[in-house]
Amino acid sequence: MYLPCESLGTRLTPMFRAYIAKELIEKHGFTQVEAAKKLGITQAAISQYLRSKRGAKDLRELKAFLPVIESAASEVANKIASGRINSSEAALKICEICLYIRKKNLGI
Repeated sequence: MYLPCESLGTRLTPMFRAYIAKELIEKHGFTQVEAAKKLGITQAAISQYLRSKRGAKDLRELKAFLPVIESAASEVANKIASGRINSSEAALKICEICLYIRKKNLGI
């Protein structure tokens, strides 16, 4: 059985992480290593996000939802930077966005 979240989530998660990583580094002064620790990923993954080697391939398909994704990523980055959210709570935000996009696509 293939769940709808699996398909969208595998495309949305790297994009969401990429936006959070960029926010943490560019706006909050985190190093790549610090951002990686906060997101529970490797520094190499952060480097690839910053160079658009990861997290950018499904941009065309999700372009209509880009403002929602960017806004949520900015909110999560601000909360991470201020210590008000951990990586598990940040991951739940991806689920919220995924559900929102699925509902909009289905016209619910």
